[in-house]
Amino acid sequence: MSRAVLQVFEEYQKARVTFVQTVADLATRPQNIDALQNAGVMALLRPLLLDNVASIQQSAALALGRLANYSDELAESVVTHEILPQLVYSLAQQNRFYKKAAAFVLRAVSKHSPQLAQAVVDSGALEALVNCLEEFDPSVKEAAAWALGYIARHTKELAQTVVDAGAVSLLAKDISHNDAPLKRQVCSCLAQIAKHSVDLAEVVVEAEIFPRILHCLKDIDEFVRKNAATCIREIARHTPDLAKLIVNAGGVAAMVDYITEARGNNRLPGIMTLGYIAAFSETLALAVVVSKGIPPLKDALINEPEDHLKAASAWSLGQIGRHSPDHARALAEADVLRRLLAVYLHQDSSEDLRTKAKRALKSVIQKCTHLPALEPLLEAPPNILKYVVQQFAKVLPSDLNARKSFVQSGGLQKIQEVKAEVGSKLHDYIEEINMLYPPEIVQYYSPNYAETLLKKMEDFNPSG
Repeated sequence: MSRAVLQVFEEYQKARVTFVQTVADLATRPQNIDALQNAGVMALLRPLLLDNVASIQQSAALALGRLANYSDELAESVVTHEILPQLVYSLAQQNRFYKKAAAFVLRAVSKHSPQLAQAVVDSGALEALVNCLEEFDPSVKEAAAWALGYIARHTKELAQTVVDAGAVSLLAKDISHNDAPLKRQVCSCLAQIAKHSVDLAEVVVEAEIFPRILHCLKDIDEFVRKNAATCIREIARHTPDLAKLIVNAGGVAAMVDYITEARGNNRLPGIMTLGYIAAFSETLALAVVVSKGIPPLKDALINEPEDHLKAASAWSLGQIGRHSPDHARALAEADVLRRLLAVYLHQDSSEDLRTKAKRALKSVIQKCTHLPALEPLLEAPPNILKYVVQQFAKVLPSDLNARKSFVQSGGLQKIQEVKAEVGSKLHDYIEEINMLYPPEIVQYYSPNYAETLLKKMEDFNPSG
């Protein structure tokens, strides 16, 4: 081929390289997106996906991924320009760099809506993505796991298509991989599958992820730790049997360690997991108590600055304490009730936090028969106080020592100072307690007792 002819082809190739790299770069900045779209960028990038130069194909895919990632409208445009079948075809044929770029586009399209994720499934992408999970290169596997997670997250049906494509067993194998970015996406994808239903959670568990996924809670990468905790949470929430399986694998102790070490939003999946497990039964809640789950939950309730984390902790503590007097006592002895009350009364607490703290207090107080732990709550406002006084009214009649210590600790005096409306439950409970003591003792501790004595003195005439 003569030099002149060759030069034309070289210049054309250079122009394509320059064009596609510049577009990929421009697509990283939101202010350029409209201009690129109006210039018809989709139609121009599409043929470049099949270019005979590999680097041009990769850059074209990268540019498309960035555009599709930006909005559902642009992702829709990728679908309408029939770009997906080309990507899927190339996924099976091309090198690892192209596979990563193509998986990125599929992920970017899938993330926006169930409809767009379904379009990716309909293009035949699942088989190609699952095949990528068997690649040697961890970054290709990561890109595929990420895309599959974005498909699975929308609906139960889409998650089922990912399962049916054979993804779960391959994902589960890589839980023990030494590549952190891959493990992040593996744990995340399994969580997106498990969250939808009991059946899907069981499929994930049957892939023998326990106890290996518990080791991820100790990983040096914080996102691996968080995503593993999220996956365990999504399994724990469904049934007592799944929660029990996690407990038997040593999952509660591992999760307690995780919450103890984690901070901020990373704590949330662990906090929720303990709550879900404890909610199912007395035995499972006891497993959380025995594994020392109360101290880190209490720590999050007190020290986390974000209200939604405090609220989650309040909810989980309530799930632990609401089962029996023993469960309630474990919380009471850890000084959790006073802390819940403080959060409930704090003026800056969000509505959700106050609601969850109040519900937790109510459910635990109603089970608590360890009266010394309830005494600090005699300072509570009437809507909480009625549950506290009700417990004293239940326990005191059958326990003489408790009746004595209630007087000695100042409890009897405190309830005389409560201004309860006649006819209210609180008033009735106070009356029930007063009936347990001789009238002169009740009088002695009444707020106006001193005035009554003075009055008697004034009226008393010693000379008769």
